[in-house]
Amino acid sequence: MMMIAIAFLFCLVLCRLAHAANKRLRGEDRLPMQWWFNGDVTWSAPRALALAFVPALATGVFFGLILLSLNERPRADQEGEVLPIFIGIGIVLLGIQLLHLWLIEKTLRRNIR
Repeated sequence: MMMIAIAFLFCLVLCRLAHAANKRLRGEDRLPMQWWFNGDVTWSAPRALALAFVPALATGVFFGLILLSLNERPRADQEGEVLPIFIGIGIVLLGIQLLHLWLIEKTLRRNIR
């Protein structure tokens, strides 16, 4: 039950970040999704899809992890590692979302100048 609550909390935070970014970037039709090493955008996506990508990915990852934790028992010496790893994956996904939003805003600012 604790893992479901943690997954819900992380997904809620990711969705809130995407919603706030959607308000800030209302004037943009497409947002960058991938960059080349020199900073050039290699492809972009419609704003709603670009901002929903990480929260949707996180929801799928957490759903799979919850199913796995309900159907598979950890090894005898690894029972205490499931929850910290679950939280760690959530933190990594949150970092990915923040990095993506930062790169989007940096690219848009650079293109305005």
